[in-house]
Amino acid sequence: MVKRIDSHVTMQKVIPNVNSRYRMLWDFPRDHQSIGLISCDIEDVMDFALDDASRKARIHVIHVETVYGGADYSWSRFGGEITAVISGPRVEDVRSGLMYIRDHIEHKCGSYVIDDDESMAYYVECLPRIGRYYQAHYGLPEGIALAKLVASPVEATYGLDRALKASNTKLVELYDAPSRVNTGGALLCGSEAACRAAAEAFAEAVEYCYAHPMSLEL
Repeated sequence: MVKRIDSHVTMQKVIPNVNSRYRMLWDFPRDHQSIGLISCDIEDVMDFALDDASRKARIHVIHVETVYGGADYSWSRFGGEITAVISGPRVEDVRSGLMYIRDHIEHKCGSYVIDDDESMAYYVECLPRIGRYYQAHYGLPEGIALAKLVASPVEATYGLDRALKASNTKLVELYDAPSRVNTGGALLCGSEAACRAAAEAFAEAVEYCYAHPMSLEL
């Protein structure tokens, strides 16, 4: 039985009138005076949450860092699996950005488990329209859709092949397997319909791997 996993923000903070040392550490617009920090317990959901927020709030994504090994190896119970830093012209802009990030993480993310003990999981999520973060980071055009597909390395590699064959999508980024949190996967772009077809094919392939781990049938 496939069941959605809830993701949680583990900590969020705002720093108004950021100090000059932080300006030297991170590259962000000169007119941005405040920064926000946010961490969550599932690494895969953060990037889409950041991009969604960049479409809705006046923010700039300045830093994203994943914990090696995942949340089990975090430096504290609030550390989570990934931390992001955003900037904005005003404190209100940063607060709005953090609100949108948290809403996406806790209500819209696409992480799923297949077994009762939640030991077999995967992540599939589509963005119908990208925001400023992904446009700048990947040089993608406004209005394009994205699909993010993540699972354990073998399942991810198998599933990605199925996803690309089942959809008219292009590979934006291939995540090295194993990643910092021992996963693999990719970011695909195309029309919304194509991205959803890719996500569906990927999920079906990963579920097949879990159900038939030793099968060599094509």
